Parts: sequence; structure tokens; C-alpha cells
Amino acid sequence: MSATSEDRRRAESLRERILYHNHRYYVLDDPEVPDAEYDRLVRELKQLESEHPDLVTPDSPTQRVGAAPRPEFREVRHAIPMISLDNAMSDEELVDFHRRVLSGLPGSDDPLYVAEPKLDGLAISLRYEGGVLVLAATRGDGTRGEDVTHTARTIPSIPLSLIGEDRPEVLEVRGEVYMTRAGFERLNAEILQRGERPFANPRNAAAGSLRQLDPRVTARRPLRFCCYGWGELSVSPEATQQAMLQRLAAWGIPISRELKVVTGLDGCRDYFEGLGRRRESLDFEIDGVVFKLDRLADQVRLGATSHHPRWAIARKFPAQEEMTRVEAVEFQVGRTGAVTPVARLQPVQVGGVTVSNATLHNMDEVVRKDVRIGDTVVVRRAGDVIPEVVRVVAERRPADARQVMLPSHCPVCGSDVIRPEGEAVARCTGGLFCPAQRKESLKHFASRKAMDIDGLGDKLIEQLVDLDWIHEPADLYGLTRERLVHLERMGEKSAANLVAALERSKETSFARFIHALGIREVGETTARALAERFDGIEPLMRARVEDFVQTRGVKGVGVETANALHAFLAEHPDLELSGDLTEWLAGLGIRGLTRARAEALAERFGDLDALRAAELEDLYLNSRRLVEGVGPVVAAHIAGFFAQDHNREAIGRLLAAGVRWDSGSETRDQAPAQPLEGKTIVITGSLSQPRDAIKSRLQQLGAKVTSSVSRQTDYLLAGEDAGSKLDKARGLGVEILDETALSALIDRLSQTNPGVTS
Repeated sequence: MSATSEDRRRAESLRERILYHNHRYYVLDDPEVPDAEYDRLVRELKQLESEHPDLVTPDSPTQRVGAAPRPEFREVRHAIPMISLDNAMSDEELVDFHRRVLSGLPGSDDPLYVAEPKLDGLAISLRYEGGVLVLAATRGDGTRGEDVTHTARTIPSIPLSLIGEDRPEVLEVRGEVYMTRAGFERLNAEILQRGERPFANPRNAAAGSLRQLDPRVTARRPLRFCCYGWGELSVSPEATQQAMLQRLAAWGIPISRELKVVTGLDGCRDYFEGLGRRRESLDFEIDGVVFKLDRLADQVRLGATSHHPRWAIARKFPAQEEMTRVEAVEFQVGRTGAVTPVARLQPVQVGGVTVSNATLHNMDEVVRKDVRIGDTVVVRRAGDVIPEVVRVVAERRPADARQVMLPSHCPVCGSDVIRPEGEAVARCTGGLFCPAQRKESLKHFASRKAMDIDGLGDKLIEQLVDLDWIHEPADLYGLTRERLVHLERMGEKSAANLVAALERSKETSFARFIHALGIREVGETTARALAERFDGIEPLMRARVEDFVQTRGVKGVGVETANALHAFLAEHPDLELSGDLTEWLAGLGIRGLTRARAEALAERFGDLDALRAAELEDLYLNSRRLVEGVGPVVAAHIAGFFAQDHNREAIGRLLAAGVRWDSGSETRDQAPAQPLEGKTIVITGSLSQPRDAIKSRLQQLGAKVTSSVSRQTDYLLAGEDAGSKLDKARGLGVEILDETALSALIDRLSQTNPGVTS
């Protein structure tokens, strides 16, 4: 059937769009659409050309691979074309491939296939002559690629020379340059610290790193290479794909550790499903599995088309990324009060699941990705991970796209939403009142180190909340034996014991009561410090940030600049002001004293005499803690909590229910000093135990565990692959410990103070 004019227009439009996206993907390393969208365009064009062969043109994207090389790299022509693999997007298409193999190999019932992960990176060719690497080239359009020898040589996993006495005179190795997930995260963290735009995914990062004009840039990137095949070869290959890959490995070429020979269609299916289950646990991105006939003689018999071999196929996983539209952004309140932006999406299929919501994590991410209501976005879903918005397709932004604004009040309870300076997460301050936080706040209130209500476990609290019997802590003290006895698995004795435990818990200590309120970052140690500092709950509720932290100095001025200015003024007591104070200060040439800082100092002091009279601590921004363990961030949490009428009213109802303490109970309640009490520790890198377990142990030993390194950090506990935090700690002079050194420190501190418990 001949093509209509509409068919011709559609085919031409598809070619133009595919060629455009080829250029974005293969040449610029900056794809505009996810792989699933690109695959749909190619499949539609293939279908159209299959139905109407007269539409096929020599320059159609279906007749070649990729795009032309970038002009700043020398062009390389591949002696043997690097053709691409055909894709199987479903099990039915894998079955069709297997059937075609069987029809091309009469008498073969269950052929052997070599299976390996399809790495999501950049395909390259490595040419060795006399055992020495002489050329590295990208695949490009399959016939012509780009010379990247200068950057490929910097990748540690690419051998500069082959090993073994039987190495061939000429060997062309083909494989993938990729980046591990851990390496990608470290690289993006470093890029963000420099204020630059991060890479969208490990594939882009690998491609962008390899295509650098300066090999020193590539050398700093965590790239790896994995071989999956070969091209020109001056010796006879082995009889099978598996044996030949093992021979390449013997010459020092890295191959996949997941490589496996499987039998027939069932073997392919089992490997695909098994690797799919482990996909998210791998430390590298894959988008499918490649199956190749194992016997090279069979590969030769089946041959290839102009753009893909008939003896191999890539079975693709369901698309993890898709494009859709942001219809609205709402804010959810989590069990700890975190206020999280959630994108409401035009429903789209991602990885076989309909996705209509995706997390935006926090407002920092919203701003960094510049997500707006009405935008077209790329959404990613990996395994059971909550779908997330990866990036905005800026070219499709409508004129009426609206910016996302953080709400000032909790969408659930109406309490203030605060976002302390330096923190990414905004939080609802209605901890004792907010329904979204109800179960967690009640569990914390009843816990052993808080009000210590024996018998009131998590499941019982969830049951009481689900029955709508309790809404806040004071409601617990209204529970009666007669009512409790009707609960599931609650007999007369259990009900009576719980009522008695509730009555006992009313007699507590002020420190325990403060801890039980669940104020963010106010643990046992800080609660004791607050109990010692304030005479009772009323003075504590009236306290403001300045009652916890005394701030001095000028914002924006650091200690080094302040020291230099203070010393200069002391060394030149007779120097007089000439003209405007801002301009005079900026013209002194003191290192770090920019015009903006000079302006801030002039605004704060007004004249030179006042500036001379100032103490050093008045010049740079600094703070003094009036309560041990309470810095500016914790002070903001405390003041924000007690500023809410809901929380003060909930406390009033607890006191009315009979909760009480006396001044003498504080001394009895205090636990012995801990070996790490007063120490601030940051954890980074891979350690011998889960991070949460280590954090919990450190907190039990009295330490404050924070997520970011600062001048207040005492120690950095660093495991393997410690990234930017390690560099920052070194720059600030923070003591760095491994797990062995930490244990030695705890033992030493415990021996220094026999009263501590470790």
C-alpha cells in the first residue's frame, strides 16, 4: 500500500524530531526527553516505514545509529561498524526474537545465550596495537565516532597496555564508560558546592566527563569501563562469546561480573527477572539485559541487518522515566512535622504503574530544579521508591506557569510553618496538636525516656487514635479501666495495669516533661539543661530565641576579616576618617573586607570612633549559648513550638490532668554523665553498621549527631567513600575518626571520668 501525503508528512516530522533528540543525546549529552518518549518516536517511525517501504530514506534514523561527532574532536572511522542492538520492550518481543533464532538455526532447540546487564553509559571503542592503547573513540553514528583517547587514558579501569604473552598484535575492544551511583552522588555534591548545575543522571555525567577537551577534568571524575565485545582482531577468536570475553579479561580488560550463560528462552526470562529484582541494589544504572547467542559460528550464520545483529537483543526494563505535566503542587505534613511539597501530575505510566503524584522533597529542590505549576517535567520511578520529579523540560514551559510558594501555616492544623536558617526542611510547629503528627507525638510522649508509661506501646496508641479516643497527650489520662477492657486483646488485668501506669506517670520530673513534649532536636541532654536553666514551664514558654542564644557582631563579616580589621585599627590609632565610612573602609585594602561588608560595618557602628571602641567579638557574627546544647537552630525550634497557642493549651490540659513535678525530682532523674556528652559528631561514608544504628549508639553515649559539618563539630566519623563532608572537616580543622579511633576515644573518655557509662 502506497503512503498518503499525511503519512509522508508524519514520517518527515518524526525524522526531524528523532534527529533533533539524537543530537541532544549523542552529541550534546543533554537529552530533552526521557528514553521512553524517544523510543516511542522511533517505534512509530519504524512501524510507518514497515507499512510503507517507499517512505524509507537513506538518512532515516532507523537506518543508522546516533549522530555526527562534535566538531572539536577528531573524527574516527570504525573499521567494523559499531551497530546498535534491537530492543525487546516486552516478553512477547523476546519470544519473537527467540523464535527467529530457532528458525535461523534448524535443529537447535535450546541454544545457549550469554546474558549481561545493559549498562547505561557511553559506548566506546579501544584499539590496542602491539598490546598498547593507541586509540579510543566514541560510537558516534556507528561508522564515524570521536577521538577521545586523551580522556579515556585517564580512566583507571582502562588498561594502557595488555597483559599476557599471547596478547594479539591488533585488538579492538568495545564496551561502556559509566559512573557508579556513589560516584555520581559525590560528583553532583561537589558541583552543587561550587554553585554549578548538577548532572541529571549518571549516564549524562559519564558522557559529559569523557567528552572533555581537558583530560585533567576527566581524571577527577569517577569513571569506569566495562567491556561487552570486540571488533577488529588479529588472531582467531574463541569458539564462544563467553570464552572470548574471558580471554579478553585475561588480557586485562574488565568485563561484567554479572555475566552468565543461560539456556534457551526460560533461562533468559529467569536472568531478566532476577536481575530486575536486584536492579536497585546495584551500584550502577542499567536499563535492561543484553542476550547474545553464545556460539560465534551461530552468530555468523544469523548475520546482521544494516543496523543491528540478528543474534543479539536488548530486553529493556519498563521505562523508569516519563514526561507529564504538573497540574498542582500541594504540601503534605509528615509524622515528624516535615512539610513536603508534592506535585500532582497528569497521570502517566512509569515502570508499569500509573503515577499521579511525585515528591519534590523540599523547597530547596523546588528552587534548584525550578519546578512550576503547569510545567512539563520528567518523572522517575525506581523500584518501590516514591516517584520524584527529576527535571523540568524548560522548552515546554507555558507562559502562565506559576511559581511554588511555601505555605506560612500548616495545611492540616493551621499552626505556623517555620524553616530554620540553614535547614532544607520546613516544619509544622503544632507538634502536640497537629493530627498529622498525632501518633508519633503520642508514642514519644509515652516512651521510656519521656513519661515512661508502662504498657502503652505503639500498637495500642495506633489503635486508640484510629478509634478516635485520643487526640492529644492529655486525653490519655481520661482513659478508664471500664473503657479499655473492651479493646481487642485487652483484659481486665491489662486495663487496670495501664490505668495504674498512667497514674504513676503523672509524678515526673521537669526534664522528662520537657523531653516528652517532642520539641524538635530537644533530647534528654538538652531537656535537662533547660530544666536547670528555667524555674518552671511558664518561664520556658515565655522564652524567646535571645533567651537561649546571645548573638553579637555584624552579619556577613567573618572572623578572619574581623581580626584583620581589628588589628589594623589597633596599629593605626591616629588614622583619621576621610569622607564616607563605607568608602574609607573598602579602600583600606584589607583582605576579605569587600564593599558589602564595609557597608554592613558602617551601618552597624555609624562612625570611626564607635568602630575603634568595638571589641573583636562585635565585628564578626558570632553567638554565645546561654543554655548548654541550645544553638540558634534549636532555639528557633523551642521558641517556635511554644509560640503556638495549640501547644500551650495542650500543655495546660496536661497540667490540669494532674501531671506534676517538684524541684527535687531533677537530681534524682538525672542519668550519669555520658562519655560523649557535649560532643557534636557528624557521620559520613560507608560504615560497618547501618548509619541509624551508629547514630543511636552515639546519642545514647551523650553525643549530639548532626547532618552537616560546621565550626561547632567536634568529630567527623568517616567511613569509606566519604565525600564533601570529609573535605569540609579538614578545611575547618575538625578531628576525623574512623570506627576504631572512635571506640578508642570512648574508652579513653570513660577511663578519664569513672562516673560515665559506655
